[in-house]
Amino acid sequence: MKYETQKVAYPFFIAALLLFAGQVSFGLLAGAVYVWPDFFADFMPFHIMRMSHTNLLLVWLLIGFFGATYYLLPEEAETEIHSPMIAYIQLGIFVFAGAAALISYQFGIHEGREFLEQPLWIKILLTISFLMFLYNGTRTLMAGRKTAISIVLLLGLWLAAIFWLFAFYNPANLSLDKMYWWYVVHIWVEGVWGLIMASLLAYLLIKLTGVDREIIEKWLYVIVGLVLFSGLLGTGHHYYWIGTPGYWQPIGSFFSALEVVPLFAMVAFAFYMFWRGNRNHPNKSAILWTLGCTVMAFFGAGVWGFMHTLSWVNYYSHGTQVTAAHGHLAFYGAYVMLNLAIITFAMPQLRGKRPYNQIRNMWSFWLMTGGMAFMTFTLTFAGVIQTHLQRVMDIRYMVAQDDLTLFYAMRFGSGVIVVIGALLFLWATLGKPREQVPTGATHIATDAA
Repeated sequence: MKYETQKVAYPFFIAALLLFAGQVSFGLLAGAVYVWPDFFADFMPFHIMRMSHTNLLLVWLLIGFFGATYYLLPEEAETEIHSPMIAYIQLGIFVFAGAAALISYQFGIHEGREFLEQPLWIKILLTISFLMFLYNGTRTLMAGRKTAISIVLLLGLWLAAIFWLFAFYNPANLSLDKMYWWYVVHIWVEGVWGLIMASLLAYLLIKLTGVDREIIEKWLYVIVGLVLFSGLLGTGHHYYWIGTPGYWQPIGSFFSALEVVPLFAMVAFAFYMFWRGNRNHPNKSAILWTLGCTVMAFFGAGVWGFMHTLSWVNYYSHGTQVTAAHGHLAFYGAYVMLNLAIITFAMPQLRGKRPYNQIRNMWSFWLMTGGMAFMTFTLTFAGVIQTHLQRVMDIRYMVAQDDLTLFYAMRFGSGVIVVIGALLFLWATLGKPREQVPTGATHIATDAA
């Protein structure tokens, strides 16, 4: 290890991976209900499964971002983390709050707003933990070297915390509620999280390719500008049918269509850097996850998002399985794969071993990615049929659902493959090392930059 306090990231990654296993497990349970409607009905209703699935997703992704920041920030700032103790306490608060929310859901204790179901006291704990992280990270950055990567990363995380505050505002007017609700849900995942994604990708590309930092940082500024330009006003594609003024239809259609541009730029950016790079990096599985992240994010968030973002298409498709197809592939490609990429890269250093069983890690990549791609296709076909049956032929919702059973069965099968791939990733990442770092080594060749 170059900096001793980089080890702070290790428990964050462990916690993130364990919650990731829980998230995909709840997703599989929810998928089973589409095939067997009475499955677990008396023990855990469907809305509780879904709530647990989506909340665990957000919690473990944020913990992964925290861990990634603590891992790269000492190297970028060329100084140790301001306070490892604050980091550990912050992690404990965040995990406790996430676990308390999960338990409360099982007893029907929640606020009911999708993705923001956490009881008020849990939201407060999450906010305190987030602010502790930002204080720790900002103090570290201010004490050392300022790079484009660390500045953009901290900017994205500060903006995420700021927009999270809208989770506390729950107006009685439903249209106003949904308008501010999207300030969290959309601006997080299609705006400020894009800054986090771009900065982490830039860090990985510097490490994995050997391309000069100046070149990668120029690309980073371009992508960040595109993300903010398209993502913020692109929020308008959620305002079509919630009672907001009609001018949001052209604004939302235009700017959300532009959201494809930064996602394509990330693909071009990553592949061009690997083509230009001169480093034969030994951690091939980290390279696979990094490149795969850009490709799947482009298709999931970009192509599948564009498929139903224009208002005259969304008029028919909103609220159908087309949305579910886009949501699954977008989250997996953009943020799940990003976290798994940084974990794959960092774990050999954090555990004191070389990349030792990359075949297992690569199998997990292809199982999860293949399963998620097939799930996306089945949900897309189901959504197209659902749109026609409900919105064109005016067939009732539950009658239309009966005609989609085959697609739901295939979706459940692909979910099983995703869970197997996730468990294989945990085995590959956390399993017993085969090759230890030589005694006295200060850092590992895989960390050379």
